Amino acid sequence: MLMRTDPFRDLDRLTQQVFGTAARPAAMPMDAWRDGDDFVVEFDLPGIDPDSLDLDVERNVVTVRAARPELDTDRSMIAAERPRGVFSRQLFLGESLDTDRIRADYRDGVLRLSIPVAEKAKPRKIEISREPERQAISA
Repeated sequence: MLMRTDPFRDLDRLTQQVFGTAARPAAMPMDAWRDGDDFVVEFDLPGIDPDSLDLDVERNVVTVRAARPELDTDRSMIAAERPRGVFSRQLFLGESLDTDRIRADYRDGVLRLSIPVAEKAKPRKIEISREPERQAISA
């Protein structure tokens, strides 16, 4: 139903083994689960201005973009670990999800997408037709 592809996963894993750190911090960690007839995806986006959020759907690919302001150059930073600038993440959705009816809500630093299962993918009963019973001809 929900597919995730990251072309840099193997490179990140190798870099982490060699250097002991991840090459790219997860700028948009997510959780995903099925809740009845919806798939729910939540992205952690603390400190993001809701006006900077952008959500696009093309075919079965959902792209989430967000921006966190760059650091103030007047500050003498002691630690600066949060990702800055524009970052994005793509979700590759299965054919059985209805991308025309995605709902999105941003609250308390969490972007929540609810993606309904398409009607054609839901289980349904198939009626079985029967031939009428044959009558024996009596002579």
